[in-house]
Amino acid sequence: MRNLRRLAGPLLTVAVLGFLTWRIGTGPFLAGLGGVDSRALLAAAGIGLVTTVCGAWRWTVVARGMGFRLPFPVAVAAYYRALFLNVTLPSGVAGDVHRGISHGREIDDVGGGLRAVAWERGAGQVVQAALAISALLVLPSPVRSSMPLVAVAVVGLALAVTLAGRIRLKDEVSRWSRIRSAVISDLRAGVLRPKAVLAIVLATTVAVLGYALIFLIAARSAGVTSPVSRLLPLALLATLAMVLPSIAGWGPREGVATWVFSAAGLGAARGAAAAVAYGVLVVGAFLPGGLVLLAGWLPERRSWRPALRRRIIFQPKGAADG
Repeated sequence: MRNLRRLAGPLLTVAVLGFLTWRIGTGPFLAGLGGVDSRALLAAAGIGLVTTVCGAWRWTVVARGMGFRLPFPVAVAAYYRALFLNVTLPSGVAGDVHRGISHGREIDDVGGGLRAVAWERGAGQVVQAALAISALLVLPSPVRSSMPLVAVAVVGLALAVTLAGRIRLKDEVSRWSRIRSAVISDLRAGVLRPKAVLAIVLATTVAVLGYALIFLIAARSAGVTSPVSRLLPLALLATLAMVLPSIAGWGPREGVATWVFSAAGLGAARGAAAAVAYGVLVVGAFLPGGLVLLAGWLPERRSWRPALRRRIIFQPKGAADG
């Protein structure tokens, strides 16, 4: 089963890209690659800086609530490195695993470091989905008629999860009870505090708008001249597809973009070209993370690790300020 999950991303990516190549040829992919110029890359890099800072802020807020002190400059550097690894390595999540393990080693709690990253990313994806559904309910798009049903299904799922979390088993020392208690503790401390909720929603909103803006730049680079009001819901759908299993984000994004552009009457080829251009832009936007990764391999890295360990301290849950 583990091997099947590991192969899900590559298999889905190869299947989607192979199908698209068969249906529309290689021309749109080459157009997307060739349409990106230096101005688009510079714009993406500037937007990427803002989205990275927002993600790092969200991470520090969640980690602090869980009792782990994480200096903001260190978080920004680690987040840049994680995003670079995410968009260049096949799994698409290797960077997040890396920053979770690295932070965990600094605080002498690898499990805690990984949990903080998992809750930070999970909370961000929940807010991203909520924002996308809200926007798609009001903006014209090929999926607008289906969004009320999607919204009801999402609310129902959230209620089911909440009720499941409240179920008490007779055997209070059971494994399920321990897992439930740990999850509830993490959620209350790291995610559901009022200050944390506000920070998570604000940071994620800015980040989602930033990624949508990069997609709009990619669409313009690919020759799409439609109004922003028409392209924005398509951008939200395409970027939301990146949460699916893939190879460094490639595959589902191109498939969804091709479909929604075709359904919106803009042409399947333009959707594929825009998605490819977006992939190039996000790699360029997160290249500074490669420099952070390179700096971590230098011998001098050992000189600042003891100092960093003294700055990143562990605090019992509930002791950290909001």
